[in-house]
Amino acid sequence: MRNALLLLSLALSASSVHAQGSPVSEYDAIRRAGMDYVEGFYEGDTTKLARALRSDLAKYGFWRDSAGKYAGESMSFREAIEYAVKVRQRNAPVPAKWPKRVDVLDAGERIAVAKVTAWWGFDYILLGKFDGRWMVKDVMWEGPPQPSSP
Repeated sequence: MRNALLLLSLALSASSVHAQGSPVSEYDAIRRAGMDYVEGFYEGDTTKLARALRSDLAKYGFWRDSAGKYAGESMSFREAIEYAVKVRQRNAPVPAKWPKRVDVLDAGERIAVAKVTAWWGFDYILLGKFDGRWMVKDVMWEGPPQPSSP
């Protein structure tokens, strides 16, 4: 309920910013940064990633190895860009069924948190408003849950 009220409040009272000549709400700008993040990885689009990510990005995640045990891994801004370059070089579009969702969970005037759902699991992204633009500063992610046995 609190999240629904927050989103309604953001939609009704957010100040406007301008992106590509059109007014958008703060909520939309936060969501766009999250979409640039996931689409940058999906599409291998370094322009979207550079627009979405701070150069001092701190990203850390947990994924399951072949035995089902969690392992951790960090990724810097440079590594994110390098990963996107490899995706682009593979030239294999992502399946349309892959999840691509950004839910803004909470927002202030200068900081926000959102949940990104993607093929690799889900990410909680912390964003800040830097020089008038929402950007991802920190990320914690976790791979998808193990399938249940029938």
